[in-house]
Amino acid sequence: MQDIIAVTYLWLKAGHIIFVVFWMAGLFMLPRQLIYVHPSAPGSEEEALWVKRMDLLRKIILTPSMIIAWAFGLLMSVQLGLFNGLPGLGWLHAKILFVVLLTGFHGYLIAQTKKVAKGQRPLSEKQLRMIGELPGLLLVIIVILVVVFRAM
Repeated sequence: MQDIIAVTYLWLKAGHIIFVVFWMAGLFMLPRQLIYVHPSAPGSEEEALWVKRMDLLRKIILTPSMIIAWAFGLLMSVQLGLFNGLPGLGWLHAKILFVVLLTGFHGYLIAQTKKVAKGQRPLSEKQLRMIGELPGLLLVIIVILVVVFRAM
């Protein structure tokens, strides 16, 4: 039985990593697309093209990858004993906190794309460039928690 759980955990881990990579790729791309649409005139063909691209990115890559990454991550957390009150999982609690922040950022970006689709430009190009760095920063923190602090 222990072997089945170990093998399942490895498959969940592989799937989790794969879909986190897809999710992160989308989180890096979406702010860049918001920057590209910024100079186009509201209602123009160029704006419509970028809105379509952002919508496809969200529907095909970004949101499905986030959901699957969360599902695999929670299943692994169950196998690690997160909900059993096992000691030594502080790193996992911290990781989940930062993943919740990343998920909130995902939602914030989606809200921005919907505003842009309505012809609004709520953020400047400079602000978009700055917030585009946030997923990378959160990723660094999450990876350090998983690789370094899990081993402690």
